Amino acid sequence: MRVERCRASDIAELTAFLRAVDLTLSGLDAPTVRLWIERDESGTIVGSTGYELSVDGAHALIRSVAVGPMQRSRGRGRALALHALNRAAEEGATTAWLFSRRSGPFWQSLGFDPAAREDLATALADTHQVRLFRATGQLAREAAWSRPLSGPESSCDDPL
Repeated sequence: MRVERCRASDIAELTAFLRAVDLTLSGLDAPTVRLWIERDESGTIVGSTGYELSVDGAHALIRSVAVGPMQRSRGRGRALALHALNRAAEEGATTAWLFSRRSGPFWQSLGFDPAAREDLATALADTHQVRLFRATGQLAREAAWSRPLSGPESSCDDPL
């Protein structure tokens, strides 16, 4: 498997992949969104990860973390999530946030705790996903999570 930065030419294939795993498709081509994809030996996308930073760079909205059905329960989702967390920390983010209604135990295993939706929406008000969720009313239906990206409790071992 190889993880690579998502290019504009990958967006259509990534959109199809994320549609198949029922994740947010909007904003994948926004200039503020950083995305990576993982391909198998045949070149097919089998995983993705990414984030979008707040205007001040202190907060990262983790998004588009997914693995295909054949990659599940093999540690790939964890590895991809850690990849995004570490890249966000390298860019200066000190707190990671995300929306997830279905994968709470997975995110808790990576140090995330439940958070107030409005705290996330305030910290990341200018991100594409928060603006979309506010405009469509989806924000009220989301579960928010957060974790620090700095300090002793924030260690992220990135296997990628």
